[in-house]
Amino acid sequence: MDEAPAGHGWLHELKYDGYRLHARVDGRDIRLLTRTGLDWSHRYRRTAEALATLKVKSAYFDGELCALDGNGAPVFSRLQAAMDEGQTDQLVFFVFDLLFLNGESTARLPLIERKKRLQRLFKREIPGLRYSDHVIGDGPRFREEACKLGLEGAVSKRADQPYAPGDRGIWVKSKCLNREEFVVVGWTDPTGNRSHIGALLLGYYTADGRLHYAGRAGTGITDKELKRLAGVLKPLHVPRLPLATPPPRQTRFGSPLQLSKVHWVKPEIVVEVTYLTWTEDNLLRQVSYQAQREDKPAVQVVRRVPHPPPT
Repeated sequence: MDEAPAGHGWLHELKYDGYRLHARVDGRDIRLLTRTGLDWSHRYRRTAEALATLKVKSAYFDGELCALDGNGAPVFSRLQAAMDEGQTDQLVFFVFDLLFLNGESTARLPLIERKKRLQRLFKREIPGLRYSDHVIGDGPRFREEACKLGLEGAVSKRADQPYAPGDRGIWVKSKCLNREEFVVVGWTDPTGNRSHIGALLLGYYTADGRLHYAGRAGTGITDKELKRLAGVLKPLHVPRLPLATPPPRQTRFGSPLQLSKVHWVKPEIVVEVTYLTWTEDNLLRQVSYQAQREDKPAVQVVRRVPHPPPT
């Protein structure tokens, strides 16, 4: 969904870019559980220790584990890096729901009441833990402000509803999708039942005239459009990559890129895509193809957000 609900029956929270976790507190026994029931307590010992300082005998929380940048914004690539390197002490667990407290199930209470009880547990600051605050009503403005801050978006929830696994229609996510043009620098072979093209490889120019890799777009392309794009791109095939530096073979998002199987093209075709955000290694995340743009020369395609060019 592109817009948050506007009615006063909804409360709105930031959409955190992290790992969804449940936390179970039973005396000194703290468990961090994934949505599929895996016990990840051993991975996040500092988070478990922080939960142990809450003044509760027993509780069951729902929240999101995040890694924050210097501005305090969640960054998913930092979370994955922390996981890969085993450096999880600086992660923050944002708690947004309370399903059980001191022997009493709270799951059937309205969300607004659950959040009141949850907030009372966070009267003091606890390193590694944060209460996920919210606003009532005015969802579109809330989402707009979240997008201005460079965050992932908003999650809107029915304030009067009991807890239900999944969203069940009482949660609405509205992401901050960006829309921008990029130069096609190549394509990959299709796999499975897909035909003609696997994914488009995208690039952009910097002020010095160098062409840099931006990522891949594989979703959002119909079979008819795949066939048309293949017809447009194949005559532009070149033996060498047109980029200033080769794309990374491995990224934290998506499958490995086998450069030997990439078909490079002259950088003449411009396409428009939507994407969620840029990663810290200057790659697009959650890219979806929209259309070819024949009204813009490729050399005019530059990245809008100021950034240090890749080295």
